[in-house]
Amino acid sequence: MNITDTSILKLEILIATMHRTSLEFLKPMFINSGNEAFKILIVNQTTKDKLLKSDDPNIRVVNAFETGLTQSRNLAIQHAVGDVCLIADDDVVYENGFHKHILEAHSKQPHADIITFQMTDDDGNLYRDYPEIIHHNKDTVRTANSVVISFKRKNLVQSNVRFNTNFGLGTTFQTGNEYVFLRNALKGQLQLTFVPKVILSHPKFSSGTDVGSDKVLYARAAIFYKYSGLIGYLRLLKHVFMLWKTDHFNKDQFWSKLKVGLKGIKDYKHLVKIGQEIP
Repeated sequence: MNITDTSILKLEILIATMHRTSLEFLKPMFINSGNEAFKILIVNQTTKDKLLKSDDPNIRVVNAFETGLTQSRNLAIQHAVGDVCLIADDDVVYENGFHKHILEAHSKQPHADIITFQMTDDDGNLYRDYPEIIHHNKDTVRTANSVVISFKRKNLVQSNVRFNTNFGLGTTFQTGNEYVFLRNALKGQLQLTFVPKVILSHPKFSSGTDVGSDKVLYARAAIFYKYSGLIGYLRLLKHVFMLWKTDHFNKDQFWSKLKVGLKGIKDYKHLVKIGQEIP
C-alpha cells in the first residue's frame, strides 16, 4: 500500500468491550478528539439479552457470545474494513488529533505493516520507558501495549497473523497477548516500526502490570519457554529471584511462586503436545 496522501487512507478503531447496551461509553474515550473523522468497530462480548446496537453509520457493532480478549481482537480483525486499524480497549482516552498522527505515520512509512505509538498514564506521564528506535525487533516489542498497535489491514489479513488464543485475558495464560502477536508478526516477516507520538492515555494498572501475581507469573513462564526453550527455566528462576528482590512478594513465597511458574511451563508444553499451541 504505497500511499502518501493521508486523505486517501481511512482509519478504523477496533474496540473490545463487554456487556454494553449503550454507546455512551464512547463519550469519555473521545472527549478530547471527537469521533467523526474515522470509523469505529465495537466487538461487544455479551449475552443474547444484552445486545448493543448502533444507528450511527460510522459505528458498527458485532455482538459476540464468546469470551476472551484475543477472541475479541481476532473477530475485530475479521470484520474490519479500514485501510489502517488501531487496536483499542474501552478504558483509553484519545488525544486531540491522534488519528492524524496515525495516518501520517502510515502514509510516510508505506512499507510498514504495523506501527506502534506511545501512551501516557492517567497522571500524564509516559506509560513506560520507550526505546529510541525506528524498527522493532523481538526485544523492543515488549514495550508496545496492545492499544497503541496500528496496522494496515490488508497486509495483516494476507499474512494470516492473528492474536494467539492461548494468551490474554480470558485464556489459559492471561497476559502477553500483544507480545506474542507482535512476535508472530516478526516471524511472519512483517515490518514493524515505532513512532514516538503519544496518541492516548490509559489507567496505570493493567492486567500485565501486577507482575508478582500468580496469573501473570504463570503466563510469563509460558512465554519464557515458548521463546527460549530449556533456557526458559533459567529465565524463570532469574525472574522469580528479581521479583523477590524488588519486593513483589515475601521471601517465604519464593518456592511457591517458582512452582507457579513451573506449572505454567508444564501446561504450555502440554498444549504443544496435543497440538493446541505452536512453539
